[in-house]
Amino acid sequence: MKKVHIKSFGCQMNVYDGQRMADILGEQGFEETASPEGADLILLNTCHIRERAVQKVYTELGKLRDIKNAQKAEGQETRIVVAGCVAQAEGAEIQRRQPAVDLVVGPQAYHRLPELLAEAASKRVVDTDLPIEDKFGFLPAPRPQAIRARGVSAFVTVQEGCDKFCAFCVVPYTRGAEFSRPVAQVLAEVERLAESGVRDVTLIGQNVNAYHGEGPDGSVWSLARLMHRVAEVPGIARIRYTTSHPRDMDDGLVAAHRDLPQVMPFLHLPVQAGSDRILAAMNRKHTADEYRRLIDRIRQARPDIALSSDFIVGFPGETDAEFEDTIRLVDEIGFASSYSFKYSPRPGTPAADLRAQVPREIMDERLYRLQERIEHHRQAFNTAMIGREVEVLLERAGRYPGQLAGKSPYLQAVQIESETNRIGEIVRVVIERTSTNSLFGRPLPHQDGARKGMAA
Repeated sequence: MKKVHIKSFGCQMNVYDGQRMADILGEQGFEETASPEGADLILLNTCHIRERAVQKVYTELGKLRDIKNAQKAEGQETRIVVAGCVAQAEGAEIQRRQPAVDLVVGPQAYHRLPELLAEAASKRVVDTDLPIEDKFGFLPAPRPQAIRARGVSAFVTVQEGCDKFCAFCVVPYTRGAEFSRPVAQVLAEVERLAESGVRDVTLIGQNVNAYHGEGPDGSVWSLARLMHRVAEVPGIARIRYTTSHPRDMDDGLVAAHRDLPQVMPFLHLPVQAGSDRILAAMNRKHTADEYRRLIDRIRQARPDIALSSDFIVGFPGETDAEFEDTIRLVDEIGFASSYSFKYSPRPGTPAADLRAQVPREIMDERLYRLQERIEHHRQAFNTAMIGREVEVLLERAGRYPGQLAGKSPYLQAVQIESETNRIGEIVRVVIERTSTNSLFGRPLPHQDGARKGMAA
């Protein structure tokens, strides 16, 4: 078989898209390989959310050009494809800067990979159209052996695009308007995953809780209604969703955290900043107090829930006092984990044209302080797990012989000692200690009701 190397950058959506491109190429006779050396096709699935992510793509392309030239000297033709959001945003500029690239394809056109590769055999090709047709209807179903190779946890895209137009964000320009997959299509994919041993599904979208897919009855279903139906799929024990916008956390979704035991008590809900003036300048459409009240409602519905968020420091015009508002919000809510970044102007977004850009050295200092507080709360949350019993979904072999690794309901990495292959099982574990990035626990004696998963 021909070999394809796929490298995905950025978000969970790119991980999912990379897997679906592998499924498409598998039908064309390509087998995935972990290394670009020796590959007949090299595909970069790119992220455009920050400037550094774009720079990484061009750095990577320089290395791939050298591999392509070396393999050509040995008689092997190698083609390079750039897909994803950088492809959508940069288009033909990619091939101008790096002529070794044969094909540039945006995230809404990758279902056309076979015909685009055929066209690229004789000339360089760029396809960054935002087609009207639903690309998901053209994608092949993943093969059971491919699903099993990817593990017992899986992403399922249910929604793409965003209509919020936050001032800093490039997503509406690279992914397009909000689109929700039909309920029947999503359920068919989840059922295929479950039949091949997947136990944990994360429903993903750029603005996933804005989901409004067509149901089997012709009505519009919300994300909460979809999750109720996913919870009925045999074999699915855990449901998560990401990424959400505070404005789309409706009562039904809050209630789903209370009513559905399969919905994990961990919610990623980006707030971005703690200052109302900065939030308004970002066009976030919520205030800091509205976010606090929303968190109170969620915690009332699910008292054991843990929260994660996104933060941007140094948004144009942010003052020291406004940054302190963010620090105060972090300390008040006590996030179990969070992502934090320095503001990065993205071409074409409204914030990129603002004059009051914050000096880089100030952004550096603010990011350091913010990450220090975030890490403080993360470690406090992890330390509080010591002595607790938690259910752990075992996903893979650990680093050392006799060790298995899995995830807690809060997405924490958990390591246990086990001499048997229990991958796919959900086991009760007593947490005994923590390290910087993992929890370590002791499995309780095997119960009759232990929940089985994928066979070895």
